[in-house]
Amino acid sequence: MLSPDYYLTNVHGIDLDALAGRGIDTLLVDLDNTLLPRDTNVVPEELRRWSQDLSHHGFKVCLVSNNWHERVSTVADELGFELVDKAVKPLPFAFLRALKKLGSTRRSSAVVGDQLFTDVLGGKLLGMTTVLVAPLSETDLPHTLLLRRLERIALAGRKPLP
Repeated sequence: MLSPDYYLTNVHGIDLDALAGRGIDTLLVDLDNTLLPRDTNVVPEELRRWSQDLSHHGFKVCLVSNNWHERVSTVADELGFELVDKAVKPLPFAFLRALKKLGSTRRSSAVVGDQLFTDVLGGKLLGMTTVLVAPLSETDLPHTLLLRRLERIALAGRKPLP
C-alpha cells in the first residue's frame, strides 16, 4: 500500500505516453511540494507548459489538496485544472469527488503527489495508479516533516528517477 507505481524526481518526468498506454486518462494531482513548493504562489512557465502538455495528450486533471487557502483555487485556475480542496487525504472521499467531477474511473486514473501517507496510500486504497514525486522543498508542516522520516524508512533507500 505504500509502494508507488512510479517514483520520479518531479512531475516533468512523468511519461505521459506510457500512462496513456496503460489506459490512464485522468490525473489527480497534489499541489504543495508536488507542483509548487509549499507557500509559493508563482506558477513557473515550465509548469504552465506541462499543464498544456497534459491537455494536448488528452488528460483530464483535478488538483486534489488537503489545503484550503485561496492560493489553491488560484493555482488550479491558472493551470486550468478542476479542484477538490479540503481533501483529508488519504481518505477516499476527495478522490471520489474528483473522479465524479471529471467523469473518470479509478482504473483510468493516477494519483500524483509527494507524500506516501496521503497521496500514494489514498490512491492505493482505491486501486489507482500512483506516482510519487520527490518534494520540491524541505519546508513543510511539522506533522509532515515527521511523516517524511517514516517515508524514508518505507522507501528503503529507493531513489527517484529523473
